[in-house]
Amino acid sequence: MSDLVEAAPPDPADPVGLGTCRCAVRASAGVPGAAEERFRGLLEAAPDAMVIVDDSGTIRLVNAQTEALFGYQREELLGHPVELLVPGRFRPHHTEHRNGYAHNQQVRPMGAGLDLYGLRKDGTEFPVEISLSPLETTDGLLVSAAVRDVSERKAAEERFRGLLEAAPDAMVIVDDSGTIRLVNAQTEALFGYQREELLGHPVELLVPGRFRPHHTEHRNGYAHNQQVRPMGAGLDLYGLRKDGTEFPVEISLSPLETTDGLLVSAAVRDVSERKAAEERINELAALVESSQDAILAKTLDGRITYWNAAAQRLYGFTAEEVLGRHVSMLAPSARKHEITALLERLREGEKVEHFETLRLTRSGGLLDVDVTLWPTRAADGTVVGACAIVRDISDRKRAEAELTELYEQQRHIALTLQRSLMGTPPAIPGLATASRYRPATQGAGVGGDWFDLIPLGAGRVGVLIGDVMGRGLEAAAVMGQLRSAAHALAKTGLQPRQLMQALDTVVADLDVPDQLVTCCYLVIAADAGEVTVCSAGHLPVLVAVPGTRTQALPAPVNAPLGVGGVIYEQCCSSIEPGATLVLYTDGLIETPESDIEDKLTQLVTTLDELPAATPDLEAAAEYVLSTLLPDADGHDDVTLLLTQLPAAPLATATASLPSAPESVPAGRDFLDKALSTWGCAGSTDDALLLLSEVLTNAVQHAQGPIGVHVCRTDTGLTVEISDRSPHLPQPRLAAEDEESGRGLLLVRALADDWGVRPTDEGKTTWFSLKL
Repeated sequence: MSDLVEAAPPDPADPVGLGTCRCAVRASAGVPGAAEERFRGLLEAAPDAMVIVDDSGTIRLVNAQTEALFGYQREELLGHPVELLVPGRFRPHHTEHRNGYAHNQQVRPMGAGLDLYGLRKDGTEFPVEISLSPLETTDGLLVSAAVRDVSERKAAEERFRGLLEAAPDAMVIVDDSGTIRLVNAQTEALFGYQREELLGHPVELLVPGRFRPHHTEHRNGYAHNQQVRPMGAGLDLYGLRKDGTEFPVEISLSPLETTDGLLVSAAVRDVSERKAAEERINELAALVESSQDAILAKTLDGRITYWNAAAQRLYGFTAEEVLGRHVSMLAPSARKHEITALLERLREGEKVEHFETLRLTRSGGLLDVDVTLWPTRAADGTVVGACAIVRDISDRKRAEAELTELYEQQRHIALTLQRSLMGTPPAIPGLATASRYRPATQGAGVGGDWFDLIPLGAGRVGVLIGDVMGRGLEAAAVMGQLRSAAHALAKTGLQPRQLMQALDTVVADLDVPDQLVTCCYLVIAADAGEVTVCSAGHLPVLVAVPGTRTQALPAPVNAPLGVGGVIYEQCCSSIEPGATLVLYTDGLIETPESDIEDKLTQLVTTLDELPAATPDLEAAAEYVLSTLLPDADGHDDVTLLLTQLPAAPLATATASLPSAPESVPAGRDFLDKALSTWGCAGSTDDALLLLSEVLTNAVQHAQGPIGVHVCRTDTGLTVEISDRSPHLPQPRLAAEDEESGRGLLLVRALADDWGVRPTDEGKTTWFSLKL
């Protein structure tokens, strides 16, 4: 085919001119027919469509593959312009390219780097590859075009590109010279380059500078040892982004043998997160292994799977001795049931924190340990095992035992001190009481609560309750001083408001910074059925009467003791006999987990239930405490006092006399008649003598009118003489030549009890005789 193909002038009977075409081979010019036949045979045997055109672009020869490929009969092509087989959008440029080829004749692909298309007779287009070859003949230049349908290859390439783009990793395909030939979108995203910035450039563009000298060697070495394998096995690989930052990568290499030579596909994966996770895991593993606490892992059936160095130090077993064995080997016989219970809780996904128990060592000794367990889970959340942190708390347990013993000693001392400071109230005949005191459950238990019952004589009783804010020895010391002062002041017969005024001064004189005291003082007059109360910021006194709802005792609102500059007020209320006065401190109704108003409501409700629930005051006190404070822990010190008003006296009589001498015999007649009526003749003489002495003092030294009040109970007789003078009589020793001054000494000698108390109008002098 390197010789010439001659074409005779066209015959009118052969418009295509094919019939007169002949092949002239210089070496066999004598046998032109034979050469032409050989040329035609080679043309028909070619696997591609062969189209031969002259220098004007006219088709001169085609083979059967051309007919099959383009859908034309041979006669429809010969003598026609080759542009018949070119899609219309390419025809304007095709003539230029064809003419250009005439001046640069060589065997080469047509439209290198371009997508070429052919046009079938039916108008459909298809991708082709065309190889051009020049043929110099006696009739001029002929060009042979081998046309190949690459539809399937193009489709395969598109599928390949689609797979490449769908790959989860960055895909970089390079040739045997290391030039990048193909990348996917993941490569652009990973390295920060546009595709056009990578194609045709050396792959070392993506390699950090410190690795480039060796990278070329490794790449050349791969060409001689082609296999699918990880790149740089055992090495840390890094990629280089466009912005100059490096990142750890994994690279898998795959060889691709193509007609253009060896291509290498590199799948590049960013492993920054995995590397960070591995570093974190390594750090955690180092921490676990270096931990001072024993750490072990186990399956859900209790088989040990991990055992750190601290576990070996704690239990004495090596990892080889315990791995695969059941964790119950570490529990003494009496506690093996704990293992079963703990494993069951772990299977339910529960975390067990600070479980204190005993564990067994290799030597057979017992250890006090604190165990924290938590379930380990698979990726789907299923519990697959458990981990445990075990801490030796033997030293702590010993220290706790020592502290507990010391604490109990201190608590006993503190409570003994407090009870001695609080004192024991006396039993008062005719007055039913019940009291409860609970020390605080925090600290040493010492607090500032106190109460007192003070017999005032003449059937009157003082009831005192107080609370020094805070806890500790300081509060207890203040409480002891105030109780003593209050008791002494009450014995003088001071009214409640006067006592509070005096106690406020005492608190101020104690000079305890920020010390506040709440206090409540009541005086019960059983014969009159009256209660006089003064409260210094204390909780309300409750009055429980059978058959009616519990009510608060009316009392003016006064500031706590220690505020200073306060004028205290009191209130007097009539209370029916048999009613129960309920006094308490804030520890009863003020708890961390509840509202004080709700607890006060609960207290009232509990008191309303008492008549049916309890037979006496002692049982009532226990019932109130157990209802309001069911838990023994978590409360401040608590004081509860129940006082039941006594029954009314058997008989009373009252008279009013002027401040005149004749009032003395009149008073004697009044008392004599009353005693006779009551059947108390046995005490008449003493009673009349004592009344005469007191009445004489009132007539001589006081102002009228003078009141006489006589009260009889089943055990005694009380006589009270009231006047308008505030001066209190004082017993004194009279000289032998004095006619007066012996009356009060006589009262003191003959009466079973006597006294003087101030009143708003003056004073009241009284004496009592047992019947």
